[in-house]
This record gives sequence, structure tokens and C-alpha cells, in this order.
Amino acid sequence: MISRSRLAPYRGVFPIAPTPFEEDESLDMEGQTRVLDCMIDQDVDGICILANYSEQFLLNDAERDQLLKICLEHIAGRVPVIVTCSHFSTRISVARAGQAEAAGADMIMVMPPYHGTALRASEKGNFAFFQELADAISIPIMLQDAPLSGVSLSVPFLADLASRIPQIGYFKIEVPGAAAKLRDLISVGGAAIKGPFDGEEAITLMADLEAGATGTMPSALLPELIRAVVMDYQAGKSIQAAKTYARILPLINFENRQCGLRAAKTVLKEGGVIKSDTVRHPLEPLDPETRRQLLQQAEALDVLALRWGK
Repeated sequence: MISRSRLAPYRGVFPIAPTPFEEDESLDMEGQTRVLDCMIDQDVDGICILANYSEQFLLNDAERDQLLKICLEHIAGRVPVIVTCSHFSTRISVARAGQAEAAGADMIMVMPPYHGTALRASEKGNFAFFQELADAISIPIMLQDAPLSGVSLSVPFLADLASRIPQIGYFKIEVPGAAAKLRDLISVGGAAIKGPFDGEEAITLMADLEAGATGTMPSALLPELIRAVVMDYQAGKSIQAAKTYARILPLINFENRQCGLRAAKTVLKEGGVIKSDTVRHPLEPLDPETRRQLLQQAEALDVLALRWGK
């Protein structure tokens, strides 16, 4: 199908929206709209929903449908929205992608199909998976290359996908050695690589920007501060970008290594954006001392999420 993507490639900061829950683990839909408003006030370039940091693996299909509808209706075109549609089943991923496009998504993001530690598609199966997605929708597709899948995706394979399936021009690269892989992908794929992004909470952002990344997908913890780094770097102010990044890197590192997806929720709750920082079982709350240290670092940087709702 012919893509209807915008003229200018997507770039900048597209953080992951967390999914807030009530204390009983039911969806907090009012909290979800407040999260989205806070993220837009963080001056983000776009928002990704239903991703791994949205606890998508703990949501049932009916909840996905609810969240897709409320998020896209509430954002109402204020920023572009990426919807994660990953699933091991090609049919289910395709159905999710079609539903996302119909609801108004600007792009979908998908991991290669995997299940557990052993079920993987062959390279031929992976290509067919992405081809079927592209045939079913007209919006761009971002391929998420992350260790969570356990799938090894070579640079030649990714570049071939981009050259043969034009909708696949965006890549979220968050594997070890991400900068080298981004650099090689851009070199081999050329103009077919429209949006090389990094991820993993932007923990390797400076190296990835220097390798050619044009965007990043962190959490909702401090995207406004990460965006300052990206904007300075893209404006040719690499020294200033590096200084700003050095200042915020301890918090990024603490989030990545000590907290995971719980960090953003903790700060959003403390900042009055959401009522509860509940994560769904079997995930567990942050250790109290870890929580204290996280909030101390966030306060020192005056992150917007920590004061948005007060």
C-alpha cells in the first residue's frame, strides 16, 4: 500500500507513555490522559504507546483496545503517535497494526516475532512477517531491534528490508554496541534509512547521535532534558550537548540499571500526575531506598514530571 507518512521524517524525542494503574491494578484512564498531557508539556516530538515500558505484556486485548482509543482521542493530533503492535503471531500483529492505523496512529513499532527463549522465526519468516505488515497498512513501520527478543538481526538484513519495503524506514536500535550498528546501518542502507533511533532510556545517546541517530525513545521520566541534548547536537552545538548529557546521565543510568519501567511511574506519582505508581504483578514496587535515591536525583535536575501536577 502507498504510504501516507508526513513529508518530513520523524525525528527528535518520542518517549514511551507508561500505563497507570489503580491500587487494585485496574486501568486508571483519567491518569492516562494526565500522563499524556504531562508528556506533551515536556515538549516531546511524539509519543509511543503500548510499548514494553507501557507494560504491554501485562495488558489483555480489551485493555489494549481501551488504551488505543483513549490515547489517540486525547492526544488529538497534538503530536505524532507510534503504536506498538508486537506479537509472535503474524496475523495478530497485522490485526493490531490495522486497528492502530484506523484509530489514527502515525506509525507502528514492531519487534521481530519471538516467544520465550526458543521460538524464533527464520530470516525468511521475519521478512515475510514485515512484508505482510506493510501490505496491510499505509503508515510507516519502525522495527525495534532489542535484546528482549533474543533475535539477531544483521545490518544487511535490516538494510534489505528498508530497501525492499519502503514503509520500513525507521529503526529503534537498542542492542549492545548500538552506535556501531547504527553507523553501519546508515552506511549500508543509505537513503532508505529515514529514521535511525536509539532507545534503552537514552543511556548511550551521545555515542548514538555521533553515529547518526536522528531520534531517541526514552521513558517519560525526563524527556524534556534529553530533548535539549538532541536539539543542541542537531544544531551543531555538540559541546553543549555533551555537557548537558553529562549532567543528566547519572539519572538516566540509575533509571536503566536500578529501576526500569518503574522509574517514570514513581516520579509521575510524586509529581501529582498519577495517583498510584502501581505496576502489575509479578512486577514489584521499587525498594524504598532505591525510590528515595531516584527521587533525590530527579529533584536535583528539577524534572518537569516531578512538579507538573502540584
